[in-house]
Amino acid sequence: MPTTWIIAANAGRARIFADTGPAEPLQEVEDMVNSVMRMRTTETVTDRLGPTAAAGSSHNIGGNEAAGFAHNAKAGAPNKQYQPAQTPAEHEAEKFAKDVSHYLLEAHQQGRYQRLVISASPQFLGTLRANVDPQVKALIKSEFNKDYTHCNAQELRQQLQTQQEKANG
Repeated sequence: MPTTWIIAANAGRARIFADTGPAEPLQEVEDMVNSVMRMRTTETVTDRLGPTAAAGSSHNIGGNEAAGFAHNAKAGAPNKQYQPAQTPAEHEAEKFAKDVSHYLLEAHQQGRYQRLVISASPQFLGTLRANVDPQVKALIKSEFNKDYTHCNAQELRQQLQTQQEKANG
């Protein structure tokens, strides 16, 4: 029987179990931890977000506005603090998803599993999907947007069977 790997993941942890058959207990293969997600924000983000460049500028850049009028206000860019496209937490989650995806690709290339079941917190599931290699994507048998990282192997199997029954019926 082909080996199925079951992943229970969120942005801070990914547990990987091997399922060799319904009569056999799940065996934990790997427990990956994203230690950065367990830190406080003050430990990971050292600088507060500063104002945009030239936000406080009062020089005239060639327009006919009076001095003191911010040069980017006319373009619809308010002088607010800079907001990155991705928060530090989202960035760390994406880095972790890439690590998990890389691990899955290497294990697949080594022939350690033939099918994959993914159960992850909704937000992390999307991040993981975006980073999984196409070779690995082809092996995904089912996905669940539930976080079961806290479950032991037996509880995980029961939860996934319940979710599968709900999906089928």
